[in-house]
Amino acid sequence: MKNAEINTLIQQFPLVRDLIDLQETRWFNPETTTLAEGLPYVGLTAEDVQDAHARLTRFAPYLAQAFPETAATNGIIESELVAIPAMQKRLEKEFDQKICGQLLLKKDSHLPISGSIKARGGIYEVLTHAEKLAIEAGLLTTEDDYTRLLSPEFKAFFSQYSIAVGSTGNLGLSIGIMSARIGFNVTVHMSADARAWKKAKLRSHGVTVVEYEQDYGVAVEQGRKAAESDPNCFFIDDENSRTLFLGYSVAGQRLKDQFTQQGRVVDKEHPLFVYLPCGVGGGPGGVAFGLKMAFGDNVHCFFAEPTHSPCMLLGVYTGLHDEISVQDLGIDNVTAADGLAVGRASGFVGRAMQRLLDGFYTLEDQTMYRLLGWLAEEENIRLEPSALAGMPGPQHVSADTAYQQMHGFTAQQLQNATHIVWATGGGMVPEAEMAQYLAKAK
Repeated sequence: MKNAEINTLIQQFPLVRDLIDLQETRWFNPETTTLAEGLPYVGLTAEDVQDAHARLTRFAPYLAQAFPETAATNGIIESELVAIPAMQKRLEKEFDQKICGQLLLKKDSHLPISGSIKARGGIYEVLTHAEKLAIEAGLLTTEDDYTRLLSPEFKAFFSQYSIAVGSTGNLGLSIGIMSARIGFNVTVHMSADARAWKKAKLRSHGVTVVEYEQDYGVAVEQGRKAAESDPNCFFIDDENSRTLFLGYSVAGQRLKDQFTQQGRVVDKEHPLFVYLPCGVGGGPGGVAFGLKMAFGDNVHCFFAEPTHSPCMLLGVYTGLHDEISVQDLGIDNVTAADGLAVGRASGFVGRAMQRLLDGFYTLEDQTMYRLLGWLAEEENIRLEPSALAGMPGPQHVSADTAYQQMHGFTAQQLQNATHIVWATGGGMVPEAEMAQYLAKAK
């Protein structure tokens, strides 16, 4: 964009100035509406989410055998929900701001198979594609025992087909590991900011990794092009895939079940606030959609982004969605939060979810490192930098009276609130790499 165009944009949307200046910024969405009013824009329904649940249930016996680490949960890929009271105290002390209610951590960082939130959507999309091919070929029906997929016959069948994806790291891990295990030939196109250990791990599973010196957008574009030239190659599109989105959405009902088991209440008098790190938007968008389907208007979702990659905040705030990138404003899209290093948000997710999200905020890399260090010290939980992006969220909600008034929250409702920081990755970070993160935290 030319300077004159940027100045016009700033006049219309003053917060853009802060984004260009790489300021830590928060924006509460004045257009937030009820689930009933916002749902038609998503284009998906409760039935779609139920269909995803049913498919994962069909595949559970297969997963329990293919990945023994899921045997304890009978092949259901799910994460713990834990209270982090020592971290809550530390945040209150460091930010000099009391957090109303209780702080919990959703440990998608430690999901089995690929150790990040991407184990939800990525694995689900691979399984959906595999099921479709096997049913169309007359090799499988939905009534079958899906452990049949472990047989050499199915391995040979799937080996005729390929899967491609562009990724900054974690989506590539989940899709690569799952695709290779079931028998597909799989290529992951990885951007410059992807971690070396993630590339090495993929190669150890027999995945082809193609590296680029440019960012996420280029990796996706190249992946898409490579897939177009091969009719047997299926490209998994992180920006626009409704299947990925539905794989993430299953988290909502499962969280509701965890709440029931723990005796936690979510209703008008006991609101739930959830803070999700955001890259291109598919993961947090799908989870937020699932949460809305599970808890309705009593859940309030926020997206967190690095100051150098605020693509979803920029897209939703200006209403331009995928028609604008952070690079258009001269922002470099370079961040230590590799999973969030995305310059242009998903237009599908932005348009689908813009009325169902309460707000957005940005944070500096060094803030993420500091939070990473505090969580390790206080709770002995170790995450990768991007997974800490959700952690300042409760401070923003507790401090902003204008936001509280916008939604009519009483002091008592806020006192009854539950805050969930969605930890998106870090469970598989090698010790040496984690030691470097902790050193940067200091």
